[in-house]
Amino acid sequence: MAKNLGDLVGGWAFLIGVILAIVIGFLPQVETPGVMIALVVIGIIIGLLNVGDKEVMPFLLSGLALVLVGRFGGDAMAEIAVVSGILGALMVIFVPATVIVAVKNVLSLAKR
Repeated sequence: MAKNLGDLVGGWAFLIGVILAIVIGFLPQVETPGVMIALVVIGIIIGLLNVGDKEVMPFLLSGLALVLVGRFGGDAMAEIAVVSGILGALMVIFVPATVIVAVKNVLSLAKR
């Protein structure tokens, strides 16, 4: 079965975002405003295109876990700059993605 274009773009956005988050963790000098804006855009794309109806609740739960761990784990791991940088970059991706998926879910519940 062929995937549609939205699934393809969303999947690639997710992969690129995670790779960028890892690169930012290892190379903090790459963490520029332009790269951070790109991560936010990637998060928006993930939220809009990469989460189907059956995946909403698992994504929201996973997104919530990542955001909480990124926030509090980043503080706890402040001494390990690589881990803290990766967690921070993942938060920049997953906060907009999780917000978009949550809003889409609320709107779909309101339509019922």
